[in-house]
Amino acid sequence: MRHSDAPALVLANLGTPKTPTTADVRTYLREFLSDSRVIEMPKAVWRPILEGVILRVRPAQSAAKYRTVWLDEGSPLLHYTTRQAELLSEQLGMKVVPAMRYGQPSLGSVLDDLMTQGYRKIAILSAYPQYSATTIASVNDAAAKWLLSRREHPEIRLSRSFPTASTYIDALESPIRESWELNGTPDFAGGDRLILSFHSIPVAMSKKGDPYIDECKETAALLRERLGLNEESCIATFQSVFGPAEWNGPATIDTVGELGKQGTRRVDIICPGFVADCLETLEEIDQLNRTAFTDAGGSEFHYIPWANEAQPAIDALAEQARNLLAGWGD
Repeated sequence: MRHSDAPALVLANLGTPKTPTTADVRTYLREFLSDSRVIEMPKAVWRPILEGVILRVRPAQSAAKYRTVWLDEGSPLLHYTTRQAELLSEQLGMKVVPAMRYGQPSLGSVLDDLMTQGYRKIAILSAYPQYSATTIASVNDAAAKWLLSRREHPEIRLSRSFPTASTYIDALESPIRESWELNGTPDFAGGDRLILSFHSIPVAMSKKGDPYIDECKETAALLRERLGLNEESCIATFQSVFGPAEWNGPATIDTVGELGKQGTRRVDIICPGFVADCLETLEEIDQLNRTAFTDAGGSEFHYIPWANEAQPAIDALAEQARNLLAGWGD
């Protein structure tokens, strides 16, 4: 087969179950929670907990949550990542395909397909604005594992993070201002708040040198500057904690509950680390945290989606892709 001189781009995100059924969620969670980048615990200790406790209880619970956000097109994360790949392909004028770190289409299967199609220059853009070993390093691990399985290797490029990229901050600022035009600007002087909710990681990972929390804070500082807000009005919080370990905080759900108790009238919330809407944004934030705020006495809660198919988000991803591809095809 004749090889292509053109590069191909893989847009990689976390992953999703195939369907919102208990069986498929169990399969997905088993793969996700077996990744040593995600759970840094000796396998001999962790596996009995995973198989004996977690995979007996959590799949049914998580499947019920997935069913509340599942689209006609399927998984929100896969649907939006696929659309982003299509839009990037149009904007960049090149082959762009989606891949999932866990579940399907797996990174390995996507790379196999590209090799079969004749591509020998492949760039993998991890759709994570902030770096963590649990995300970007895990994608890189999967790429390395795939390379170990291949006799013939392509030229391959891996991405890092982009927490301070101006186009990324643009992509966050734009929908916030659009939301304020639609719903009115929050009365920050009167106590209204904008929350920037990032996925958390365990404190132990940060102590080992994971730069994730620092990069989240860098993003938050730049966005506050753009919006003209201080740390009191624009709060960085962390979501999606599980298990008994100490996690970086403050926790988003605790924060919104406390704000409601204190008499805060309105909370607007955006999730800067999630490039595509998924269970963590659509169910955890827009449902669970909304309820926590209103049950505690809050009146007005606005979840602000920023990415998916929005042009500023596609522009931000396109800029990262161009940086990654620089020099190929010149």
